[in-house]
Amino acid sequence: MQPNFPDGEFLLTDKVTYRFREPERGDVIVFKPPGSQGEEFIKRIIGLPGEKVSLSNGSIFINGLKLNEVDYLDPSVLTLGISFLTEGNQITVSDESYFVAGDNRPHSSDSRAFGPIEKSSITGRAWVVYWPVSEIGFIQEVNY
Repeated sequence: MQPNFPDGEFLLTDKVTYRFREPERGDVIVFKPPGSQGEEFIKRIIGLPGEKVSLSNGSIFINGLKLNEVDYLDPSVLTLGISFLTEGNQITVSDESYFVAGDNRPHSSDSRAFGPIEKSSITGRAWVVYWPVSEIGFIQEVNY
């Protein structure tokens, strides 16, 4: 999920939080993508159950309102459609599912390609960076 989580960076995953609260927009999660054979992805939750997600002019819209992603995306980054969610189309995230997107939008395989993920596929919440030593710290929370 470059540039925020570069290759070679090691993270601790919190596997307890979602036993006490629901995942929230902006959470960086680890999950098993549809059709995976044990591999896990790290992506950011963008859309919550019941919300309508659409793409227009390189931006994500939630229930018709443009999502403010300046805390983790450079304003020059365009979010383009892929096979599941394309420009000008809208989907409704089903119950117990989440729409996720990578921060490296031009090179991310995420819900735009494979659709929303089920809550049951989430294995944890990215919590702490512990390697490299120069990057040690908690994952920044996002406020929308």
